Amino acid sequence: MSSEPDDTQALEVGVEVAEAGRELQAGDVAANPPSVAGGTLARNSSLMAAGTVVSRVTGVLRDIAMTAALGFYLVADAFSLGNSLPNIVYILVIGGALNAVFIPQLVRRMKEDADGGKAYADRLLTLVGSILLAMSVVAVVAAPWIVDLYTPDDYPADAYDLAVAFARLCLPQIFFYGVYTMLSQVLNSRGRFGAPMFAPIANNAVSIATFALFIWVAGTSAAADGELTTSQVLLLGVGTTLGVVAQAVILVPVLWRSGYAWRPRFDWRGAGLGKAGWLAAWTIGLVLVNQITYVFITRLATQANVNSSDVDAVAAGLTTYQKAHLVFMLPHSVITISIVTAMLPALSRVAHDGRLRQVGTDIARTMRVVAVLMVPIAAILMVNGASLSILLFGYGAATASQAAVMGVIVSVFMIGLLPFTLFYILLRGYYAVEDTRTPFFVTVAFSAVLLALAFPLFHLFEGGGQQVAMLALAYSLAYWFALIVAWFLLARRLGTLESGRTAWTLVRLVVAGGIAGGAMLGAAALVLSPATLAPVTWQVRGDLLLSVIVTSIVGVIVFVMAAWAMRVREVGDVLSMVRRVAGRVTGRGGRA
Repeated sequence: MSSEPDDTQALEVGVEVAEAGRELQAGDVAANPPSVAGGTLARNSSLMAAGTVVSRVTGVLRDIAMTAALGFYLVADAFSLGNSLPNIVYILVIGGALNAVFIPQLVRRMKEDADGGKAYADRLLTLVGSILLAMSVVAVVAAPWIVDLYTPDDYPADAYDLAVAFARLCLPQIFFYGVYTMLSQVLNSRGRFGAPMFAPIANNAVSIATFALFIWVAGTSAAADGELTTSQVLLLGVGTTLGVVAQAVILVPVLWRSGYAWRPRFDWRGAGLGKAGWLAAWTIGLVLVNQITYVFITRLATQANVNSSDVDAVAAGLTTYQKAHLVFMLPHSVITISIVTAMLPALSRVAHDGRLRQVGTDIARTMRVVAVLMVPIAAILMVNGASLSILLFGYGAATASQAAVMGVIVSVFMIGLLPFTLFYILLRGYYAVEDTRTPFFVTVAFSAVLLALAFPLFHLFEGGGQQVAMLALAYSLAYWFALIVAWFLLARRLGTLESGRTAWTLVRLVVAGGIAGGAMLGAAALVLSPATLAPVTWQVRGDLLLSVIVTSIVGVIVFVMAAWAMRVREVGDVLSMVRRVAGRVTGRGGRA
C-alpha cells in the first residue's frame, strides 16, 4: 500500500490527477506566496523533493518488510487487495477531484477573500470530512461485495474470506487518507510544504514495525502455509491502518502552528463549492473510467496467482504486479515530480494570461529534460530488474525465484516508463488551461487500448509470472498510445509543443538508451556467471550488487557519450542542473 493517498501502486491515472493539483498549487503559491515573505520556489521545490525522496525510500523499505513477511503467495494477494481498497475507493469517489479542482479553488479564495479563504477552507473541510466519514462506514459494511468485484470467479474461498477481513480492517483508512490530503493542501496553500511531504514517513515507519512484529510472532512460513490466525490478521490490518492514522494526525499540530484552526461550518449553500464540484465532474469521470479498468486488471492479476498454483509455477499475482509497479513509479516519483515542480512553477498563471505558446514551449522543454533522465534509468532497470528485485525483495517469506519473476515484470514495465512520465507532463498543460474534459476522453481511449491488449496477451500463457508480465506489457504499450494522442491534441490547443524538435530528441535518446542497454548486458555477462542465481547465498547477493553497480556506471557513461555524439543538447542542460544541485548540497554554490 502506498503511503500517499494518490498512489495505489497500480494502474492509476488518478495518480496524475492528484499530483497535478498538488504541483500546480505549489507553483502558484511559490509564485504568489500568501503569507510567507521571501519564500522562493527553489526552497519549496527542494523541500518537497527531499520529502518525496525520504518518503519513497521508506516506502520501499515498507514493501521490503511486507514481502519478507508475506512473500508473493495468495495470502499476500489477499492482504494487498484488502489494503489497496481504501485507496481505490478514496481516489474513485473524491480524491482526484479534491486535488485537481477543489484545492486550486482554495488557493484562489485565499487571494480573493477578505478572510484569506478561512471560511471557504472551513466549509470544504467540513463537507469533505462528512462525505469521507459516511463513505468509510458504507465501505466497511459493503466490504464483501467490493472484494467480490475485484476477484475472479474461481478465487479460493479461504483467500476471499481473508481479503474481506483485511478490507474491513483497512477501509477506515479512507477517512484518514482524506484528512491527510485536506490538511496537506491547506498547509500548502499557506506556504507550508515540508510537513505534508514528510508525514508519510510516519505511516511507513508504523507499517514496517507491523510487518516486523508479524515476522516475530508468526515467522516467515505462515504466508506459504496459507493460513493466518485471527490475531495475525488483526495485527496486519490494524497495524497498517494505524500507520495511515499517524500520517494524518501528525499534521494537526503543524496546522495549528501555521495559524489556522478549523471550525466546523455547515453553511455550504452559496459558498462557491457547487462551482468547484461542477468543474470536478470531468475529473471524477476520468478516475471512474480508470478504476473500472483497474477492476479488470486486478481480477486478471489475482487470477494469475490462482493459475500459478494450478500449474505448479512460481507464485506471482497481484502483489507481484503491485511491487513491480512500485519500482516502475520510483524514478517518476522522485525525479519527474521534482523537475516538474521546479520547471513549471506558474504554468496556470501563464495560461491565464493567454500566453499559450509559452505554455507549450515550457512543457516541451520539460519533456526533453525529463527524457534525458528517464531513458537511461529505464535501460538500467530493464537490464537489472531481476538482480535488483532479488536484492530488495528476496528475503523471508519471499523466495529468490519469486523475486526474480517480479524483476522480469519490472523490466517489462520499463517499456512504458518514458511515455508514462511524458504523459504526466502533458497533463500539466491540460490542467493549466483548466481542461479536464480532454484528459477524460484520452483516459477512455487509454483504458480501451489497455484492456484490448491485456486480455489476449494474458491468455497466451497458463499462469503466474508470464501472465503478470503480459499485463505490464499491455500497460506500457497503452501509455505509448496515450502519449501520442495527448501530445497531438495538446499541441493543437496550445499552438506548439515544438513537436519536431522534441520527437527528434526522443528518438536519439531512445537510440542512445539501446546502445547503453547493450553495453550493460555485456558488462553483466562479464560479472555474473550463468549459475549465479542457484542458490542465492549472501555471496551471490554480493555478486548481484556488484553487477548492478558496474552495469549502471557503464550504462550511464555509454548513454551520455552516445547522446552527446548525437548532439542531444539537453544532456548538457541536465549535467548543469546536476552540478547546481550538487553545489547547493555541498555548500559550494549553485553555479554550473
